[in-house]
Order: sequence, then C-alpha cells, then structure tokens
Amino acid sequence: MTTTLDPGAPAAAPVPDPPPPPRPRPRWELPTLAGLLVATAALYLWDITASGYANSFYAAAVQAGTQDWKAFFFGSLDPGNAITVDKPPASLWVMALSGRIFGFSSASLLVPQALMAVGVVALLWATVRRIAGPAAGLVAGAVFALTPVAVLMFKFDNPDALLVLLMVGAAYATTRAIEKAGTRWLLLAGVLIGFAFLTKMLQGFLVLPGLVLAYLWAAPTGMWRRIRQVLAAGVAVVVSAGWWIVAVALWPAADRPYIGGSTDNSALELAFGYNGLGRIFGGSGNGGGVPGGGVPGGGVPDGAFSGGGPGGGGGGFGGQTGLGRLFSSEIGGQISWLLPAALLLLVAGLWFTRGAARTDRTRAALLLWGGWTVVTTAVFSLMEGTFHPYYTVALAPGIAALVAVGGHEAWRARDTWTGRGTLAAATALTAVWSFVLLGRTPEFLPWLRWVVLVAGVVVAVVLLVPVGRRRWLAAVAAAAVLVGAAGPAAYAVDTTTTAHQGSIPSAGPSVEGARGGFGGGFGGPAGFGDRDGAGASPAAPGGSGPGEEHTDAALAELVTGAAGARWAAATLGSQSAASLQLATGASVMAIGGFTGSDPAPTLEQFQAWVAAGDVRYFVSGGMGGGPGGGREGRGTGAQIQEWVQQHFTASTVGGRTVYDLSSPTS
Repeated sequence: MTTTLDPGAPAAAPVPDPPPPPRPRPRWELPTLAGLLVATAALYLWDITASGYANSFYAAAVQAGTQDWKAFFFGSLDPGNAITVDKPPASLWVMALSGRIFGFSSASLLVPQALMAVGVVALLWATVRRIAGPAAGLVAGAVFALTPVAVLMFKFDNPDALLVLLMVGAAYATTRAIEKAGTRWLLLAGVLIGFAFLTKMLQGFLVLPGLVLAYLWAAPTGMWRRIRQVLAAGVAVVVSAGWWIVAVALWPAADRPYIGGSTDNSALELAFGYNGLGRIFGGSGNGGGVPGGGVPGGGVPDGAFSGGGPGGGGGGFGGQTGLGRLFSSEIGGQISWLLPAALLLLVAGLWFTRGAARTDRTRAALLLWGGWTVVTTAVFSLMEGTFHPYYTVALAPGIAALVAVGGHEAWRARDTWTGRGTLAAATALTAVWSFVLLGRTPEFLPWLRWVVLVAGVVVAVVLLVPVGRRRWLAAVAAAAVLVGAAGPAAYAVDTTTTAHQGSIPSAGPSVEGARGGFGGGFGGPAGFGDRDGAGASPAAPGGSGPGEEHTDAALAELVTGAAGARWAAATLGSQSAASLQLATGASVMAIGGFTGSDPAPTLEQFQAWVAAGDVRYFVSGGMGGGPGGGREGRGTGAQIQEWVQQHFTASTVGGRTVYDLSSPTS
C-alpha cells in the first residue's frame, strides 16, 4: 500500500498495489492448449449420435422449440403448448436454436453440449492461469475434461452442461473482478449466475458463497465499496434470473403452457418448491414421496423419486444421505477420484498463503474454488430430496481448479518438508482411492488398479526426497499427474464409447452391488436404465429404460397422419408423449406432465380442446416417467382417462389402446 508522507496532510485512503505484470507466455503454452482443446473435442464428440436423442424428455422439448416460438420461449414439451418441462428453458434455447439452424436431429441436439465442454476447459485454463501459471491452467482443464461424469453430461441433453459452463464463466469473471476491484466484471458474474438459474434454478446458486467470499475478502478496495459492488452484482443476478419468471407470471395463464412440476402453475413456486426446498428436504411438493405415492406431482422428471431411499433418508437413486455419499458405489466413480486430494490441497494452499496480504490472489482463488467445492459437496451429501449421481458434474470444475492451484502452491514450497509432504500425500491418497474405485469394477482393466497403486506409492516416495535437478523434478511432477489421471481417464474413455439414454444416466463401467438405479454404472440389468435403452431414439436399437419408451411403427404412422391437429395425440405422462412425439414429429400432449400427476390439463380444459377438434387421438397403456408413474393415470389424468373411456371407442394399434376423439360414441 502507498500513503502520503506529509504528516500534516489529511489521511488518505489506501491505494491498492497494482497487480503483478502478466506472466510471460512460454512458447509451448498455446500449442499445448490447442492440443488439449482438440483432444477434448475429440473425446466429447466421439460417436456422439450413438446416444440418439439421449433423454427424450428434454429432446421432445427441444423439438417443440424448433417448431413453435412460444414453445421455445416457455420450454414446452409439445408445440401445442400444453405443459412445460420441469426446468427453465435456457439450456433448451441453445439446443433448439441449433435445431432451427441445422435441422432437428441427434447431432444438432448433442453437438452444442459437447462444444460447451471445450468452452469449460478453455475458461478453466484462462482462470487458473491468471493465478497459478500456464502449467496449472492446463492441468485444471485436463482434469475437468477427464472427469467421467463430465464426459457423460456434456454428451447428453440435460441442462447440466450449460449450467456448468455458466458457473465457470462466473468464476472467471469474478477472478478478473478481484484483480482490480472491477465492477463490470462482477456484474457480468452476476448476469451469468442469473442465467445459471434460468438453466437449473437454485442449483446455479450453490457457487455463490465461494464467489462472494473471495471477492469480499480479497478485492483491492475498501470494505464498503466491496459490499456495494457485491450488492450490485446481486441485483444483476435477480434481474437476469427474474425477467423470465416475471414474464411467465404476467403472461395470461390461459394463453401459455402449464408450468410442469409446479403445483399452482407458477415458475416461482417451481423454483422454491420442487426445484428448491423439495430437493433439499424432500417429502413435499412435486417429486416428494415414494414411487407411485399419492402426493401431487409425485413423479420426478430426472427419473427418480425423492425421499424414501433404501434404508430411509435416501435421495432418490443417489443412495443414503451423509458425508460418505459422494464416495459410495453409486457415485464414487462418477466424480470422487480427485476429491480427497482437492480437499487436502485446499487446506494446504490456505496454510501456505496464511501470511499473504489480504488481497493475495492465490488465496482468493482458493476461497473461490474451495467455497464452490465445499458448499456443493455438503449440499449434495446431505440433501434428502431427489438426487442423481450425474448432478455431481457441478463439482468437476471446483475439484480441477483446487488440484491445479493447491498443487501449484505445494510445488512452490517443495524445498520444505511441508511442501514435499503435501505433494506426496496428495499423490498417495489419489492412488489408493483410485485403487479402491477401480476395484469396484473388477472386470474392467483389472491390471490398471495395481499399476496406479504401485506407481502412486513410488512417486509419493520420490516426492519426499529433495531433488534439485529441474528436468528430474518435471518428470516427477508429470508422473504424479499421470497417476491421478489414469483411473478417471479410463472411465472417461469407457463413457464416451458407450451410448446412454433415459433419465438416470451414469458414467463408466457397471459397478457391482450399487443400489442407486438401473443399468450402467449402477449395476442393474442390461438394457434397463440409462446405458443401452433405446426408446424412440435413432441409431440405438435395444431395450428401453426409465425415461425411454419404444414407439410401435403402426402407432407412429397413425399419429403422423393427424399431424395437422394442434395435438395429434394425448397420452398420460411426458415420457410416453415424448417418445411418440420424437418418433412422429407431431405434437403430442403429455397429460399431467412427467408421470401424469401434474394438475394439467383439467378435465374441463381437455373436454373443450376435444370439442374444438384440437386433439385427435388419446393413447393409453404407456409408461410414465418411472416405476409406478402414469400408466393408469392419477389426479386429473385419471379423470380424463375415465371420461375418454366412457365416450369414445377403443381400438388397439401397435399394442396400445387408442381412442379416436373425433368420433364420440355419445
């Protein structure tokens, strides 16, 4: 800090020291970065259409958005605008715009998701590089790219890909803001978090504590200015997140689709109920209760049910709540490979920077990424509502950045026993945990776990020895990185070469004894679950799993012939509707939303639409969103089904009972 030297002059406000000059860019950095980005694109784009439409629930909404602008704006499941998906539409906008430009297909649906992974890697490199140098930036990008659950979700059509991209963008903007107390950068971070809310609602706010803590602690300006800037950024969050919520509230309800997943047709209630407190505490609102339970909105569009997990205290297919959840059989192989090392390096990094000035940017980065990781880990571990293993993709950037920044600080202190001990402990811990995780899939590369364990122990011992030769040090550091990356890289390659469909996808090979779900990494029967189920997706023949349903050719032909109607068909549950809509391109109404239990449409609304000739066929007998959902109808769905059965003649088409609503019997 610089201050006035005149003792008679009034005290001047402290002037922050200028940030250090930019690090010189080594000649190898940009070629290596280019190679990393190309490799990431290759890994994530590899055979990407093998998954077909992936999650048909979101794919149908994207298809609807390519056909109708109102469906695009609201995130409607159907172009006739009966009901929306259970999330805000930001992620659907990206995929629907791609579909409008290139035509709706598996490629136009999923390629933008894969390219977002390249964007995340680039942003992580740029963010970490500003703090810990080019090598650390490249390590952070590579660690993220090789995280199995990241490979899964950035090749899928769930909202998580855009969510992670926006949150990492907010972290970059906050890092830039901290350097010079820049208000504009901080406002940009707020806008990005607001759009993260419009992607997956309150999950986008989990990183806020880390961003706010880092800025309030380290920005080089006075406390009150820091507080005012953070409050201004909060306003940016509210405005960028709230404009769509306000638009939905002000739009006449009769002229827009019902907000799926809500109990009162309100986007705000959806945000703080089913997608908010319901996720944390479970047992209330849409998604509460056990499978087949009678609570309103008991179905869960993510493909599971909140509460009532095995043994009680569960969170759907995410296993038991508790601090060990992220290390369990259901979830460990998805995300936890480097989580122990990341937490160790966070603590070590804070110790190494304990004597630094308040404005030290390395400690600020540790607070930012540490807050991101610790808060998200705690929420995911303890939440009692709906939880799926793939949610953990939100942890991948935080883990990657902590490994890179914390590892860099320990490397700088390698001349001390503390520094060398930290590096050795992180390497050994990662090797041992990788050995455990790989042991859960004993038929998958059985030799790899032993190679990782032995190499990890050897590298850890070498790291304890003080060595002065630069080339030898570089080789040892590279070996440590390879030890940490070997296990997740193998799972990542397995994930990218396997087709995934349905509502509960998982990364990596099947885990024996896992209780979390069906198929894939959860050890369920082949073809039932996320891993080789086909549904209506192209290029992926086989059995169907939760969230996917096969559409018979005869039924598809019948519905296609009625494509001129506002709704060519109506059926119970969004999964039946989505599969039929994807197979035909016609508008299909999902009565009651995901499992047929949302209170929409009402019987009176449906009767009016039928009388106006807006609905041609009613198709019964399909699946809802999961076990026990929608097949026989619940709530208003049951009323509509009963009315149709009483007033229209049934016929069988492709194994399904179909009613022609243009020819009433009475």
